Amino acid sequence: MDLKHLKRKDSKRFIKVGDTVIGDGFTVIAGPCAVESEEQIYFSAKRLKELGINIIRGGIFKPRTSPHSFQGLGLEGLKYLDTVKKEFGVYVVSEVMDPRDIDSMFPFVDIFQIGSRNMQNFSLLKEVGRAKKPVLLKRGMASTIREWLLAAEYIAEEGNLDIILCERGIRTFENYTRNTLDLSSVPIVKELTFLPIIVDPSHGTGLKSLILPMSKASIACGSDGLMIEVHPDPKRALSDGRQSLSFEEFERVWREIRNFYKCLEEFKNQSLL
Repeated sequence: MDLKHLKRKDSKRFIKVGDTVIGDGFTVIAGPCAVESEEQIYFSAKRLKELGINIIRGGIFKPRTSPHSFQGLGLEGLKYLDTVKKEFGVYVVSEVMDPRDIDSMFPFVDIFQIGSRNMQNFSLLKEVGRAKKPVLLKRGMASTIREWLLAAEYIAEEGNLDIILCERGIRTFENYTRNTLDLSSVPIVKELTFLPIIVDPSHGTGLKSLILPMSKASIACGSDGLMIEVHPDPKRALSDGRQSLSFEEFERVWREIRNFYKCLEEFKNQSLL
């Protein structure tokens, strides 16, 4: 593969976000698909911080298939994200869709997310590359691994190597799940590049009942973390409620994920003895 900047080297890249390091151990990013109100994101950040989650997701711009669906609060949502950052000491992942919004978002967002629909928006990729802030690059819904990694090259070409890849499933002929979660991409990415890769089982399946087993599978195949959608009241969520966990459900999933990761690490250590 014609990778110039991101080709696999002897050492992997660790991406520091505050006091959290992505690529060193296992990181879980969680939160609602979209920032819907100050109360909603405040409650979400408070509960997630209590559970030990330090990086939260919350979209203020939402690219939706239908123009009539909720599109997000836009820049108004930044003040709500700023409130929870200051109150709870969390870090924020939020999607940027337009290069013109980067400067406005820069003080409030710790990781710029490039969503599936914008994976090959090359002007946007170049601009976030120049912004010198970590970028979470989701795989396009119908993209090959090569296309995905070359999209990351556009960011790296501008001097930014702080790129976190996110496998979020691809569109296939299967329609029981929202997407087909391609976990084979995890070891392939680690073979080809030095970048960390996380998995989004929420978008990858679209079914909350599959989030836990696919999270465990993601850990087992070597991912560096997960991104999971959590909402105070999924039935009333303005976007992606069907695949969002309630906080009670997430607490159970989070506990099992931690136990599974711990057991797997102990097994690896014993195998090396």
